Amino acid sequence: MESLTATWIEAEHWAPGEWTPDDDVTDVIATLSDGSRWIGTFCAFNHVSRLRDHCAASGECLGGRYLWASDLILIESTARESVEAALRDLLRAGELRSALALVASDVSEAAG
Repeated sequence: MESLTATWIEAEHWAPGEWTPDDDVTDVIATLSDGSRWIGTFCAFNHVSRLRDHCAASGECLGGRYLWASDLILIESTARESVEAALRDLLRAGELRSALALVASDVSEAAG
């Protein structure tokens, strides 16, 4: 069974004070024991209404009447502990490869 060997969370590289784990969205790359890397967007439940308000103001997504993102995981918090728990659960359930996208460089390496 695959295991999680590394987790890169984009928000951990933001300037101090820019990340609110319970109300934010961030990209995550999970590295598995076979060396493959999988990417997805993790969004805290509390952040969904802010995304909708943004779309309503900008006119995107029919003025906020729908939201979409590829490889989106809704989660209680985008903090490392929560993200890694979700990744391990997805692995245990055999769903990580369906929930996230293979990182493009891994796709080209696999094709070569």
